[in-house]
Amino acid sequence: MTTAFVLGGGGVLGAVEVGMLQALFERGVTPDLILGTSVGALNGAMVARDPSAAVVARLTELWQQVAAGREVYGDRALRTVRRAMSTGTHIYSSGPMRRRLEDEFGDTTFEDLPVRFQVCAASIERAAEHWFSSGPLVPAVVASAAVPGLLPPARVGDEHFLDGGIVNSIPLGRAVALGADEIYVLQVGRIDRPLQVPRRPWDVARVSFEIARRHRFARELSEVPDGVVVHVLPARGTSARDDSLRGHRDFTSVITRIEQTYEASLDYLDQHGVRR
Repeated sequence: MTTAFVLGGGGVLGAVEVGMLQALFERGVTPDLILGTSVGALNGAMVARDPSAAVVARLTELWQQVAAGREVYGDRALRTVRRAMSTGTHIYSSGPMRRRLEDEFGDTTFEDLPVRFQVCAASIERAAEHWFSSGPLVPAVVASAAVPGLLPPARVGDEHFLDGGIVNSIPLGRAVALGADEIYVLQVGRIDRPLQVPRRPWDVARVSFEIARRHRFARELSEVPDGVVVHVLPARGTSARDDSLRGHRDFTSVITRIEQTYEASLDYLDQHGVRR
């Protein structure tokens, strides 16, 4: 049996994936394949390097550091305004995130990882879904997490990439295509939240993206072939407040989300008899 962990995108809500991982490892579930998109690529890279319960403590520590004020984006309000005016395309630098990843992973390559790992990003030049599976790890993760409007496109080689969530936010179908027959979907809770008709300009883009994200996941879930078992783990601690204009910078509830999602995931696994 090939077990896959599919870690979806969702920015700050990615903290819930840590709670899911804790529950999975406690129940003895370990991955043979890990697929990550956006923040799921960051969390997934950590697990691919250390596919054991020990990684949960390191991930929790990193999220605690962010919650304590170590900014992911690193810029003050005035600087973000200046950058938006000068570039016309984004408000934050990708430098802080890249440096943090380099401190964590150094020159690690996909080939160095003990678990097969792939990262999704959106190619601008080819207007296509792209999967990184070889070569340096850090540039691939930065490309996967290049949120449009917030961060600049990431250049890897001669190509430019944006956030993988644009093309495949929860890559369930990829796991099936790669031969997984037991799949654990670590999603951030948005697929369960009712959508409302947009009332503000920024809501239009968010709701449009959510429709596309949920449509693809629902279609891939309905097309899972017989013999493949899929577990969609529950996320907790999220709400409509996370959809506000500044929600992407609100890291104050990350530890609560980890703890609540851990408990909910344990309950789910117990109810479905998942224990190794």
